[in-house]
Amino acid sequence: MALLPFDGISLGCDYNPEQWPPSVWREDVELMREAGVGFVTLGVFSWALLQPGPDRYDFGWFDEVLGLLHDGGIAVDMATATAAPPPWLTHAHPEMLPVDAEGRTLWPGSRQSWCPSSPVFRDHALRLVEQLANRYGSHPAVRLWHVSNELGCHIGKYWCDVSAAAFRRWLADRYGTVDALNDAWGTAFWSQHYSSFDEVLPPRITPAVPNPTHELDFARFSSDALLDYYRAERDVLRRLTPDVPVTTNLMVSSHQSEQDYFRWAPELDLIAQDHYLDARLAHPRAEQAFTDDLTRGVAGGAAWLLMESATSAVNWQPVNVAKRPGELLVDSLRHVARGADGVAFFQWRASRAGGEKFHSALVPHAGRDSQRFREVVGLGDALRRIGEVAGSRVKADVALLFDWNSWWACDLGSHPTGELRYVDAVHRWHRAVTELGATADVVHPESDLAGYRLVIVPTLYLASDATAAALDAYVRAGGQMLVTYFSGIVDERDHIRLGGYPGAFRELLGVRAEEFAPLPPGQTVALDDGSTADLWTEVLTAPDAEVVARYTDGPLPGTPALTRRAVGEGVAWYLATRLDDAATAALADRLTRDAGVTRLAGAQPGVELVRRGHHLFVLNRSHDPVKVPARGLDLLTGERVGGTVDVPAGGAAVVREEET
Repeated sequence: MALLPFDGISLGCDYNPEQWPPSVWREDVELMREAGVGFVTLGVFSWALLQPGPDRYDFGWFDEVLGLLHDGGIAVDMATATAAPPPWLTHAHPEMLPVDAEGRTLWPGSRQSWCPSSPVFRDHALRLVEQLANRYGSHPAVRLWHVSNELGCHIGKYWCDVSAAAFRRWLADRYGTVDALNDAWGTAFWSQHYSSFDEVLPPRITPAVPNPTHELDFARFSSDALLDYYRAERDVLRRLTPDVPVTTNLMVSSHQSEQDYFRWAPELDLIAQDHYLDARLAHPRAEQAFTDDLTRGVAGGAAWLLMESATSAVNWQPVNVAKRPGELLVDSLRHVARGADGVAFFQWRASRAGGEKFHSALVPHAGRDSQRFREVVGLGDALRRIGEVAGSRVKADVALLFDWNSWWACDLGSHPTGELRYVDAVHRWHRAVTELGATADVVHPESDLAGYRLVIVPTLYLASDATAAALDAYVRAGGQMLVTYFSGIVDERDHIRLGGYPGAFRELLGVRAEEFAPLPPGQTVALDDGSTADLWTEVLTAPDAEVVARYTDGPLPGTPALTRRAVGEGVAWYLATRLDDAATAALADRLTRDAGVTRLAGAQPGVELVRRGHHLFVLNRSHDPVKVPARGLDLLTGERVGGTVDVPAGGAAVVREEET
C-alpha cells in the first residue's frame, strides 16, 4: 500500500517556470509526460514574483502553470515560497537578516536571508502562506504542502539579538531557574556563573575555548528554532487545508548536522529528504546508502520521499563530477531499495542564469536531444515498472545507533584529538555491515531494539541513563552488541561520567579505561590477531571481560584493544581503537555470523543487495557482470528468474521474489 500522495514510485522534480517565458511552459508539460514525471515541487523560490510588494499579489501566472500541470496529469507538491524573501522585504526590515558568530550581518543576494525567530519575517511569511492556502488548498492538482525549503541549509544557527532573546526564553523553559542552568553548564569553571537569564548570550566568538554545554544547548535551540518556524507554517496549512499533508525537505547527510531530525519527525505528515552525492568523500555511494537508512529510521521504518537529488553533477563542490552512463538509474534505485516511494530532482530545466546554472537537471542545457534526457526517460520507465514496491518496508536485523545530540557534542573542540569525528565510525560500521549483504536500520539510541539480532553503538560520545539501561536490558535478553571507542563518555549535559571510561557502558562491557591515548595522524598500531588500527587507543583493563585482541606495539603494547563479555543471554563487545577497513570487515563478519544476522546471498565488492518487502534489489556498481541467487520476476526487464539473476556491469535488477 502506497503511503505517499503520489502513485506508485513516482518520478518528480523542482519546477521553476518563472525562470522561463510562458511559451516554454506547454513544452515543459509535454516533456514531463514523455519522461514519466508524476509530480513537481512548485513555487519554492517564487515569493518575489507572487508578492511583488507589501500589499500586492500576482497569482495569474501561477494559476496558468498550475492549470497546465493539472491538465497534463501531473500532481503538485506546493511549496509555500517562503525560502527566500523578496528584496522589498529585506530592504524595509534589515533587522530580520541573520547574523553569524562573529557579529557579521549576512546580507541579501542569495537565499535564506532571514532569521527564524524574527517576528517581522514570520508575520510576512505566514501572511503569504495563508494567501496560498486559501487560493490553492482545494486545487485538485495540489497533493502535498512543502514548507519553505531545506530549513537550516547554508545557515542553521543565528547569533543576532532576536535569536539571543529567543535562546534565553528557550533556556528558561528548559531549566526553569538560572541556578539549574549554572549547574547544567558547569559555570563554576572560569567564572562563568550567571545571576540572571538576561546575562546569557549565544556562544559568539570568544577569546578562548567556549563553554561546551553552552554550545551544545545552542545547537539544540537552533534546531528547535527552525522546527518551531516549520510548525508555524504547518499550523496555518492544517487550519486552512486539513486534508492536504504537510512536509518539508530535510537534509539527512554527512555535511548537514544542524537539525535533530528524530525530534522533527513527529511534526511531519511524511518524511522527505534531499540527497546529493558528495565526490569529496572516500565512499560517496556508501554514504548515500547510510543516509537512506537513516532517513528510514527517522521515518520510523515507513516509506519516505526523496525530494531532491541530481541527475548528474552539482555546482557547489570543488570538482563537480558528472555521472557516468547507467549511474542515474542505479543511484535512484538505491534510494528506492532503502525505502523511498518517490525519486525527485533539482530541477526540471537547467537554469540559464543564477548561482546554480551549472547544476544538472532532467532537461540539460543541451535540451531534449541529449543522452541525459534519454536516461531520464529510461528512469521514468523503470520507476513505473517497479511501482508495486510502493509502501513496502525494509526488514533489518542490525540496528546502528545514531544521535544528533551526540554528533554535536562529539565534534566540539578541546577533546583528546581533533582527528576524531562522530560520523566516521558510523559510516565505517554501516559500510562494513551492508557490504556483507546485511541490512541495517539507523535508529535513535532510545528506540525499541527488541527485534534486532545485532546492535552497533559507534562513538556514542553522549549517552543518557535511559540509553545505558536500554542497552543493558537488550543484551541481557539475548542481544549481541558492539560498542566502539569514545562512547558513553558524557551525560546529556556534556558532563564527564566519573569513575573511568567508557562511562555509561563500563559495567555492561566489563572494562575500564583510565586514560585516552590518541594516535597522531599517520601512526598505526598492530594487534595480536593480525589487525591494524589507527586514531585511538586507551589505557584499558578488562576486569570482567574476555580479551579478544591486544596491541603488540604503539604506546600501549599488551593492552586490550577488543573485548567480549557474556551478559545474561547475550554478548557485549568493546572495540577500543579504529580498525582498518579489512579488520573492520572481518569483525563485522564475525559479529553478524555469531548473531545470526540475515545476509543476502551473492554480496560481493561493488554489488549492493537489499530486500524491501518481497522484492530483492541488486545494484551492480562493479565493472563486471554478476550472477546473484534469486527466483521470481525481474520487474525491470519483465523476465522470469529461475535461480540466479544476471546483472550487467553498472546495471540493476528488481526481483519480485517467489516463496521457496
